[in-house]
Amino acid sequence: MMRAGGGLWALLLVALVAAAAPGPVVGQQANLTSRADLSALYALRGSLGLRARDWPRRADPCTAWAGVGCRGGRVVSVSLVGLRRTRLGRLAPRFAVDGLRNLTQLEAFSAAGFGLPGSIPAWLGAGLAPTFQLLDISDCAVTGEIPASAIAGLGNLTTLNLAGNLLSGQLPGSALAGLARLKTLNFSGNAFSAELPKAVWSLPELSVLDVSRTNLTGALPDTGLALPSNVQVLDLSGNLFYGGVPGSFGQLFGRTALANISGNYFDGKLGVSNGGGGNFSFELNCFIDVAGQRSQADCQQFYAARGLQYDGPVSAPAPQPSLPASPGRKRRHKNLKYILIGAIAGGVLLVAVIAAILYCLVCSGSRRNRSRNDQRESGARNTQLGASGTGGGAVTSGTQPSASPANLAKVGDSFGYDQLVEATASFGDDSLIKHGHSGDLYLGVLHDGTSVVVKRITSSMARKDAYMAELDLFAKGLHERLVPIMGHCLDKEEEKFLVYRFVRNGDLSSALHRKSGEEEEGLQSLDWIKRLKIATGVAEALCYLHHECNPPMVHRDVQASSILLDDKFDVRLGSLSEVCPQEGEGHQNVITKLLRFSSTADQGSSGSPSASCSYDVYCFGKVLLELVTGRLGISASNDAATNEWLDNTLRYINIYEKELMSKIIDPSLIIDEDHLEEVWAMAIVAKSCLNPRSSKRPPMKYILKALENPLKVVREDNGGSSSARLRATSSRGSWNAAFFGSWRHSSSDIGPSRDDNLLKRSETIKSSGGSNGDHSSSRRRQSKEIFPEPSGSRDTED
Repeated sequence: MMRAGGGLWALLLVALVAAAAPGPVVGQQANLTSRADLSALYALRGSLGLRARDWPRRADPCTAWAGVGCRGGRVVSVSLVGLRRTRLGRLAPRFAVDGLRNLTQLEAFSAAGFGLPGSIPAWLGAGLAPTFQLLDISDCAVTGEIPASAIAGLGNLTTLNLAGNLLSGQLPGSALAGLARLKTLNFSGNAFSAELPKAVWSLPELSVLDVSRTNLTGALPDTGLALPSNVQVLDLSGNLFYGGVPGSFGQLFGRTALANISGNYFDGKLGVSNGGGGNFSFELNCFIDVAGQRSQADCQQFYAARGLQYDGPVSAPAPQPSLPASPGRKRRHKNLKYILIGAIAGGVLLVAVIAAILYCLVCSGSRRNRSRNDQRESGARNTQLGASGTGGGAVTSGTQPSASPANLAKVGDSFGYDQLVEATASFGDDSLIKHGHSGDLYLGVLHDGTSVVVKRITSSMARKDAYMAELDLFAKGLHERLVPIMGHCLDKEEEKFLVYRFVRNGDLSSALHRKSGEEEEGLQSLDWIKRLKIATGVAEALCYLHHECNPPMVHRDVQASSILLDDKFDVRLGSLSEVCPQEGEGHQNVITKLLRFSSTADQGSSGSPSASCSYDVYCFGKVLLELVTGRLGISASNDAATNEWLDNTLRYINIYEKELMSKIIDPSLIIDEDHLEEVWAMAIVAKSCLNPRSSKRPPMKYILKALENPLKVVREDNGGSSSARLRATSSRGSWNAAFFGSWRHSSSDIGPSRDDNLLKRSETIKSSGGSNGDHSSSRRRQSKEIFPEPSGSRDTED
């Protein structure tokens, strides 16, 4: 059996969907004769905010308006593909297409890639003309559930494409049952939470069905399959389908031109005849008679969590038959078992006692050192962040930092309270940007016309003097990758103010997902070049905090909303109120590193973010995945759904399989082969940052090098050494270990250590040495050749 590669699959799918779609509905273009159609088009033009250059006034829509098709003087098709909104229209884009209701001869509406943020209007089905056949609102940032009424009235519909949106909830099964003429049905790339309606399997003319990556679940029905014999595309991949494959579906998969059920939890025997014609993909399921499947533990866990019966082998081996033992031998074996248990327990207890004693000695020594230092200084003085001459120093737990007047003089201007009141219109609601966790943010304009953002910290804030941490950080120096501070106002006792320069493009969470608003290219508001630039900028900011500040500083709030973008999309890292020195600096030695080595948690006992550089690295990994996948809110969430999504997504990031990236890349990205390898490299970096063991995450200075040279992560120069090969070791002293090693045995990996075929392939590459070195331009480089190695002793957290 062969499976179609990811790139080939995508190309074939596009071609087959195009072939299955209805033919052109536009005849010879003639002038528009219907005043009702003209009024409807102008209403649509106004509600969508379309530009005059695309739909010019005083010009006939049938002959001069882009995307408008007519027949017999009536409008029969409207396409928004490639059109752009006016500057005013981009300020508040919405799903406003009411003008379509008055186009009584309309047959097709396509808005693929044109942002329509909001939910599908309930009238969309019954409100459209009876002649309507094609609806394509793919990649339009549509949200919410699909109203049953929005599809129920489209009895002549042949093509329905809702792919690449943010739709959720259930699919309207009863409505789908009434669309008997459907030939193409595409729901891929959404976030539904239900089963695929059985009515789909009885559509008699369906030729293309794509529900990949939609979070659908359920088992395939044993009866009711009535799809035609000439099905072209059937894609169920990347979901939570389970159970066996009924014989009727086995025959269907076998005769389908392109069938893909990979990335699910189907179990039992595959039972597909003729190998699926060579275009059947079935890896990463729970089948017991084919290779390339999930681990038994993964399958058993999935079925057990849902109370389902797993039709597969159990992971525990069956006991081997043995001769009956004599009573004396049984007693000896029993005694030996207890001796071993006691020895192991005693050894563990001894190690724990020694570790506790050493830890107490270290802590008490640290307290004595601090006590001696305090005796040398004035007891009435507040503890400061900076040491004399360096601006560095550790802040002990439970104390709040303060800044001296000398330090404040280094942090911009001192603003008067009245000056800020005037700039922000008395801190009115119209000036409020948002309520932040460390203070409210207001937009203001100074006398000279400079736009500023004012953070207002009142006495009701949980950490009123957290602003001092920001001032002390800025007193160390104004780094170009940190939010540009202009000054402060500390005159009032009950509230304090920090003043920043206004950053034109807002934060990453709004820029990345502002699908149709800010850029001229609709959904491609952030192209790949900008995304890579942003990732590198954030890495530069964190590299400054972790490796250039003394002591190393931890951000503790790295997420998309903390990443500000100026007019050139250069990064200005904000949300600095949580910044603090890394835990343990100043008295950390080999013993404390050893004690922390086994820790994998990134949250303190109180639930607050850990003050460790490795915690920042983990959060940065989620930001990178957000840039790669376009997934909303990943970097700002730690709930169970997000963690499950991370686990599922990381399975498709593999240093051996670039094609798997097609399953997770943001569908709005348009990239060439070189850019695809850069996306692949960023995903690999993200996976290394998300290592569950904090001590195994790479430091930011190596992450920055990888993002500055992403192709070197996944490529090897053709003129390189003939002995270069893929490395499968996990040496602690190498970059490869920090970046890839521990993932090779992680349950979150897609499985090169479990898949026999992939192991053989890896071993073949290793054993071949340089014999095949000139046949590929994208072989994985040895990491030692890309970046300098971390020091040999580096195996704990920063």
